[in-house]
Amino acid sequence: MKTRKQISGATMKDVAERAQVSTATVSRALMNPEKVSQNTRTRVEQAAIDIGYLPLAAGRALKRGDSRTLLVIVPDICDPFFGEMLRGIETTAAAQGYLVLIGDCAHQNQQEKTFLDLIVTRQIDGLLLLGSRLPFDAGKAEQRHLPPMVMANEFAPELELPTVHIDNLTAAFNAVTYLYEQGHRRIACVGGPQEMPLCHYRMQGYIQALRRHGLPVTPQYITRGNFSLETGAQALESFMALPEPPDALFCHSDIIALGALSQAKKRGLRVPHDVSLMGFDDIALSQFCDPPLTTMAQPRFEIGRQAMLLLLDHMQGRTVTSGSRLLECNLIIRDSVQCRLPG
Repeated sequence: MKTRKQISGATMKDVAERAQVSTATVSRALMNPEKVSQNTRTRVEQAAIDIGYLPLAAGRALKRGDSRTLLVIVPDICDPFFGEMLRGIETTAAAQGYLVLIGDCAHQNQQEKTFLDLIVTRQIDGLLLLGSRLPFDAGKAEQRHLPPMVMANEFAPELELPTVHIDNLTAAFNAVTYLYEQGHRRIACVGGPQEMPLCHYRMQGYIQALRRHGLPVTPQYITRGNFSLETGAQALESFMALPEPPDALFCHSDIIALGALSQAKKRGLRVPHDVSLMGFDDIALSQFCDPPLTTMAQPRFEIGRQAMLLLLDHMQGRTVTSGSRLLECNLIIRDSVQCRLPG
């Protein structure tokens, strides 16, 4: 048995080992003590105090709602797409006296312990989720044990959360329709991760636009990857190697489109004369590349602001219904798409 001493960086697993119970039992004992026996609760609480797991020594007395701290979970903090959204979140939270912590899911195995510790020990008053891939279970049954939550940007209907986002299917449909209206008939799609709902909707919008305008859905013109420059570069390379390359690319993000643009230049191709590029998101870089990128603009600051207002209402006990709040997405016409219509 371990000696009675505090453990530096103590975790829930350390508490479980000392109390000789599972980590799930530790979670229940700390978050919902009525779910376990008095004997188990006492063992877990004493083990936590012994090793210094609970904050302020008497952590079980800390009530949610007192910390004035919120946790925002971001799929990848390095992705420039999230910058404006986070600014909308933080500006709105600060006006109400709340501190915002940013949790990066890009390395979620390392971060999972930190997120769970913050939640279990009730050091945060609310959660704002910017993606559907989470480092913990947030299903309907588990939400009873979690702080108030709101989702922004992504849409995960199975979680039944209040959500602020755009209509990704319609936005993609409009983007591809614009390419068609400019005379493009061989339109390829560079999609993001298949498991992300927003990528599913953007792919459906692409397919529906092709069908609406009588164009074939060609498997060779569809590829997927991550929201990365490398994905765009690799897609451009593979498309240009086809016997009949596409004359336009619809990309699921500006970052993907910028990767394709860079690779096109390396191959000596001229954008948009040889191939047109359509992005998605309207990040700042899309204005300053050469040529500037035609793209679908998301109101990212407003998505963050509206989501934070919903979360604050939720935390303050106001009625907040689950489901979507859709914001407008607009086509930004720049120089990366060429009109190929005669005359």
